[in-house]
Amino acid sequence: MKMTQNTILITGGASGIGYELARQLCTTNTVIITGRNQEKLEKVKKELKNVEIYQSNVSDPAEIKKLYEYISKAFPNLNMLMNNAGVSKKIDLQTDTDLVDLTLEVETNLNGLMRMCVQFLPLLKQQKTAAIVNTSSILSIAPIAKSPVYCATKAAVHSFTQSLRIQLQDTNIKVFELAPPATSTPILDAFCEEERKNLHAMDVTKLVSKAVDGMLQDKFEIRPGLSSLVKNINKISSTLALNMMNR
Repeated sequence: MKMTQNTILITGGASGIGYELARQLCTTNTVIITGRNQEKLEKVKKELKNVEIYQSNVSDPAEIKKLYEYISKAFPNLNMLMNNAGVSKKIDLQTDTDLVDLTLEVETNLNGLMRMCVQFLPLLKQQKTAAIVNTSSILSIAPIAKSPVYCATKAAVHSFTQSLRIQLQDTNIKVFELAPPATSTPILDAFCEEERKNLHAMDVTKLVSKAVDGMLQDKFEIRPGLSSLVKNINKISSTLALNMMNR
C-alpha cells in the first residue's frame, strides 16, 4: 500500500497510537482524526497544524452516520480508514457486577469498529486504491485475565478483520490488522507501576514506524515486537502463551 498522498481517517486520533499515526503520516498525506473529547482534538490541531479534526464517538451509530456524511462531502477522496479508537478497563468478574458498565468496551472497541467499516465501504470502494486498518492487540491471541472484556473485543476484532479481508479480496480495498504488543500509551494508565513494568511496553513511535513499514510491504497482519513472539509461542502451546501473558 502506498503510504503517501492518501486521505486518511483515524479514529481515536487524539492520543496514543492514533495520535502517533497522525503525526507520522500527516506531512505526506491528508489526515483527519476523530475522538470524543473536543479539547484533546483542539490540542492535537495546535501541535499537528496540517491535521483536520472532527468530534465523533464511534460507540454511537448516529454519530458515525454524521461523520460519514461530513467526510464524504468534505473529503470525497478518502481512501484509508484506520480504526484505532479503543478503551480498556481492569475488571474483576466476581465483584464488578454492573451489567451496563461490563460491556462498555464492546461498544467502542468492537461494535464501533464494525460499524465504521460497514459505513465507510461505499466511499472506499469509489477510490482507485483503498485500505482499512483495524487495530487489535497481542491480547487477541493470549488474553490477560485482569482485562477480560478488552481482550475479548480484540480477539473479536482479529476474527472480524479476517472475514472482512476475505469478503473484500476481489475489491480495491486492502484490509490490514495491526496487533500491537503493550505500548507506551495512556491506555496503560489503568495498570499500576509494577504491572506496567512487567508488560515491557514498546515505544509508540517505534511501533507506528513498524506499522507503516508493514503497510508499505502489504503485510496484512502486522505484529511488531512481542506480539509476533506470542503468536509463534501460541502455535506451539496456547497454554504456554496464556501463562506467559499472565505470569
